Amino acid sequence: MKKNVVLLGPPGAGKGTQAKRLSEELGLLHISTGDLLREAVSRGTPLGKKAKAYMDRGELVPDELMIAFVEETLPEGGGVILDGFPRTVA
Repeated sequence: MKKNVVLLGPPGAGKGTQAKRLSEELGLLHISTGDLLREAVSRGTPLGKKAKAYMDRGELVPDELMIAFVEETLPEGGGVILDGFPRTVA
């Protein structure tokens, strides 16, 4: 089983930049939750529609919904870099 890497930090801290570099260096899939959200909303998927309702109200998309996005993308056996997930630390 491959290892997973989670990058946490405030907006603009460089999570995406470092995730891209690590992805190339380690050969791991880079999963950006922001990119997943934008793509799902743009495509109008069922999860995207749920997320859009929160976004339209100016709220953070709940972790439970973000977990569903990430689960759809995770490869069997791991080996990913999660950029910006989870959004809460509590």
